Amino acid sequence: PPLALGILLVSVFGPYGTLGEALSAVGIGLNNNPGAFVVAQFYGGLPYFVLSARSAFEQVPLDTEEAGQTLGASAWQVFLRLTLPQAARGLAAALAITWVRVIGEFGIVLVFSYFPQGMPVKLFVNLQNDGVDAVYALLWVLLIVTLPLPLWLVMRAGRVGR
Repeated sequence: PPLALGILLVSVFGPYGTLGEALSAVGIGLNNNPGAFVVAQFYGGLPYFVLSARSAFEQVPLDTEEAGQTLGASAWQVFLRLTLPQAARGLAAALAITWVRVIGEFGIVLVFSYFPQGMPVKLFVNLQNDGVDAVYALLWVLLIVTLPLPLWLVMRAGRVGR
């Protein structure tokens, strides 16, 4: 669960965690700052991206890759010129799903990086303090910020994958 992952991140990267103490010694703090916010979102979204991307790559026919190698292409050339374009739609979907997921991340961010408040935490705080009427404007901002990237990625991947 996201809340448990937030607790684990605090125990590792927090000021008294194993890596947190080492990072603090060199002047890097990963607690309640933008860096912590990014780390929380990265760890929250990584499983969604990896599973979706893996599925996208599994859809690429092995025959195509083998044909590229037979024709003398290196492993990197096969990947960049054959595998990646064929997996583009699935990778765009993976990125879109991950983007929407991390923008809406609540549990990890609440525990690991309460400040600066991300949109879901800010919505929760405003809802608790001021009621439903106080969050409508922020909901529209969240919607406007969240939707364009996934829509653009899916449309772009549709053109690239053809």
